[in-house]
Amino acid sequence: MTTRHISGALALAVTLLGGPALALAQSDTAAMSGMDHMNMGHEIVIPKGALYTKADVEFMQGMIAHHSQAIVMSRMAESHGANPQVLKLSNKIDQSQVPEIRIMQAWLRRNNQFAPDTSSWHHMMMSGMLTTAQLEELNAAKGIDFDRAYLRLMIQHHVGALKMVDDLFNVSLAGQEVDVNVFANDVVTAQTTEIGIMQKLLNQLPTK
Repeated sequence: MTTRHISGALALAVTLLGGPALALAQSDTAAMSGMDHMNMGHEIVIPKGALYTKADVEFMQGMIAHHSQAIVMSRMAESHGANPQVLKLSNKIDQSQVPEIRIMQAWLRRNNQFAPDTSSWHHMMMSGMLTTAQLEELNAAKGIDFDRAYLRLMIQHHVGALKMVDDLFNVSLAGQEVDVNVFANDVVTAQTTEIGIMQKLLNQLPTK
């Protein structure tokens, strides 16, 4: 997928949000864009002749944290009384992103780079990730209030992931290594589709 196509997917996803949810996602993304991406005390050294770049390594490290928080969010669904459709979606996100984390960790280790674990979301803030206050809001919600909060916040989360891919492909020479390229494009395909599903589910919920 080209940068143009990824940017188009990001624009479409943001358009799907609309209204207050759009403003929320934009404000959170803007606030997080200036945060330190990878300050974990592990210097990134790219060997001479490597087919990947520093931006590729940072993307994979950051997406591990991003996925890890999405899994934490999704595992709240059952205990917080999510409706069957939201629970099914949350299980899908959980079950698909766990193996993707393993793929990213394996890629990093294979290239002798630091591979964060699933606790990394506590100290890495990537585009679209929930703030402490938003996590508390989600955890406090039950039933239909949880459904509404989960869908709204996971849409924000997914839009952030699309922005991470867009940012990657806008760095010179980044995203060209085969495994990184395939993975990044898979993120765009899956999460753009899921944003559409979540927006539809959100629209079906009774209004307050």
